[in-house]
Amino acid sequence: MLFTMKHLNDIKSGKISLAFRKWKKPGAKSGSRIQTGIGLVEITSFAECGRETITEQDAVQAGFRDLKSLLAVLDKVAEGTIYKIGVKYFSEDPRIDLRQKMEITDEEFEALKEKLDHLDKGSKLGSWTIKTLKAIQENPMLRAADLAVKARKEKEWLKLNIRKLKNLGLTVSHEPGYTLSPLGESVLERLTQSK
Repeated sequence: MLFTMKHLNDIKSGKISLAFRKWKKPGAKSGSRIQTGIGLVEITSFAECGRETITEQDAVQAGFRDLKSLLAVLDKVAEGTIYKIGVKYFSEDPRIDLRQKMEITDEEFEALKEKLDHLDKGSKLGSWTIKTLKAIQENPMLRAADLAVKARKEKEWLKLNIRKLKNLGLTVSHEPGYTLSPLGESVLERLTQSK
């Protein structure tokens, strides 16, 4: 479930407490937490919603100027059910502490290595994790489009998969580009030594 940075900042400040989405199948559930650019956002409620039941106040609580603006966004999606979703800021991103770790135990390293192997095995393109970490290390802060050219990958594929590495605490996103986190540097060094 994606939010704009403006909406995320307004969720964090408490100004936004609702979101509306039109999906063919539910893309969230009540009680779940989503990792975002501001940290964890909690889904406090989740229910199907008829278009005609959305109020002007609902639209404002969802960060829109008025009901017309919200409906225009929902109408861009041709098919699906509208969901009314309660949202609130939950906490800082737990990956921040994780990615600052420079030393990890052998057990933690093996667990991360196993997760990277799993990502490689699940990819139609074969092994990509170490190559992508090296590409980021060699090209810090390079725009995703330019990094994709250097890594010989599609831009959207690259962005999606770097997000998987970020979820493990190995990369940091910037405007523009990416860097390896201290954890990412440490793990890459150990991975290349063990090859």
